[in-house]
Amino acid sequence: MVQTHRSEEFELLRRVSFDSAQSSDSPRERDYADDLSRKFRVRGICYSWRYWVGVPLLLVHQASSRLRHCRHSLQSRKSRLYWVLATAPGFVITFWIIFTAIFRPSYNTPPQHYKILERKCRGSRDPGRGNVNNEKVFIAATLYDRNGLLVGGEWGTAVTELVQILGPENVHVSIYENDPDALAQDALYELGTRLECESLSLKLYAGYIFTHNVFAGNKSLVSEHLPLENIPRVTLPFGGSRIKRIAFLAEVRNRALRSLHDSPIQFDKLLYLNDVMFNPIDAVQLLFSTNIDAYGRAQYSAACAVDFVNAFKFYDRFATRDLEGYEMGVPFFPWFTAAGKAASRQDVLAQKDAVRVRACWGGMTAFDASWFQKDGTDVEHTPDNVGHERPDSNVTGMQLLPLRFRYELDPFWDASECCLIHADLTYLRYGRKNTDDTGIYTNPYVRVAYDSNTLSWLPYTRRLERLYPFVHNIVNILASLPAKNPRRLERPGDETTELVWEYDPSRAEKGAYQYRKRIISPGRFCGARRLSVLRENIKEGEKNFEKIPLPSPPG
Repeated sequence: MVQTHRSEEFELLRRVSFDSAQSSDSPRERDYADDLSRKFRVRGICYSWRYWVGVPLLLVHQASSRLRHCRHSLQSRKSRLYWVLATAPGFVITFWIIFTAIFRPSYNTPPQHYKILERKCRGSRDPGRGNVNNEKVFIAATLYDRNGLLVGGEWGTAVTELVQILGPENVHVSIYENDPDALAQDALYELGTRLECESLSLKLYAGYIFTHNVFAGNKSLVSEHLPLENIPRVTLPFGGSRIKRIAFLAEVRNRALRSLHDSPIQFDKLLYLNDVMFNPIDAVQLLFSTNIDAYGRAQYSAACAVDFVNAFKFYDRFATRDLEGYEMGVPFFPWFTAAGKAASRQDVLAQKDAVRVRACWGGMTAFDASWFQKDGTDVEHTPDNVGHERPDSNVTGMQLLPLRFRYELDPFWDASECCLIHADLTYLRYGRKNTDDTGIYTNPYVRVAYDSNTLSWLPYTRRLERLYPFVHNIVNILASLPAKNPRRLERPGDETTELVWEYDPSRAEKGAYQYRKRIISPGRFCGARRLSVLRENIKEGEKNFEKIPLPSPPG
């Protein structure tokens, strides 16, 4: 076998002590060691020079790097700080919103007697289950129901359910419609078949009067043409005469009360409804739970719901006045301004179910019915009027009993009929006496809306309301609310001199402001210098009223 020699490979051999000793004694090895030593000494000098020059440069470099790192770190810290400062308010606000909605909702936990009554209403289907004391209730409504969608829809269903909860034998329903179309008349007739009471007078006007008496129940469902020539008019600066919008609305509302005037039954409560969506149980709560006494009976002259045109916006500012007669603030919670003693605002913030006011409406209002019937309360002997002059026509020049809706006679001074009726009621009850409790309340636990979608949102949007008061107050200040009313503090029966616009055909402007002495009537806090008149020949898409420009006062 041929052996291959691999010259490039070698094997390291272990050296023995003999080999080591022999090499150290070799002159050649000693020369090599000396040469190597000299080389290292030279290199040491070189390394020493590089050390003294390089180390400072290295330190400078390291210091520069650390400075750059510190600057970058500082910038990062500043960025993080700026981010925290920028996002912290958002986190705090978000947390506070969530906390408020969950743990501090507004008007979400009613008094215990509300819960008891609700359980009774929901616990069975027995007629009258919500009317524990079998109180007699007159339900009135005035509607414009195009195509019958309101009466034939959710509103009619809610009224039918309300009658069942109150007990059909305890209820009279009076619905008035002016100039309904054919579908609206059919819907009204259909509603009559569903309402269960003892007698019915159903009147339909369509070129003739039709009276039908077949339904079981106390119902006055009136659909007719209202002759406008029977409503007083005012003369305007351009010389024409028009019907004040409030005069028309007052007449329509009074027509829904005609059967109350003639009824032999003495009613305990009057519930007046607008064209609002409402929960029937809420209506029962308004009637029987508002401001109860020690015996569990509701005590009020009037109690109003709170109405919403959207999920946040309160609607009926024109008819509502706080306890001192100031108008409303911007139309979101807590609604009332901080003007004067701000008692109404404080009642709302305290989550009271009986918020003291001078006037309200809210789309649904409950009254003590005795003031509206000819054989009702004997005003002269009511406890509230003992020791005070009787509030009759001798003081104001007005006949106020039985109580009815009215309007202001001055052309350019308007006040809501729904505000004036509360002013008249307060005067009938207290006379000229100033009081810290008028017996008229707004109940924020009871809420209604002008469409079913908005009504469905109200239980959720109220949970955030306690976040609003601070912003509400600021916006009121910026908007200069409440507006000044020069007649707010006038008292019924006082004599005063007022600036009144009067028609005068001899003048080029057809009228002028004149100072006139007069006896003050109730409700001066309700009004303002303005005028809205009815459009008598309304066109498609137009509103049924228009505003008339105010003549410039002298000076």
